[in-house]
Amino acid sequence: MMEENLTYEKAYTELAEITREIENEAVSVDVLTEKVKRASELISFCQARLRSTEQEVNKIIANMEKGATGK
Repeated sequence: MMEENLTYEKAYTELAEITREIENEAVSVDVLTEKVKRASELISFCQARLRSTEQEVNKIIANMEKGATGK
């Protein structure tokens, strides 16, 4: 479960660190599964946050367009 205070930036930074560790083979086999699982959770969190932000921005733009056209 994701932490309540996790932000997109924090998740992205942690994901980048996990990626670096795996690419540099700095992760032992004993913790590799945990790292990959955490990376998967972070990716899902980031994707959901991006989708949510996109929806909010689209709503704002639609409202602005309605106001500009008087509809």
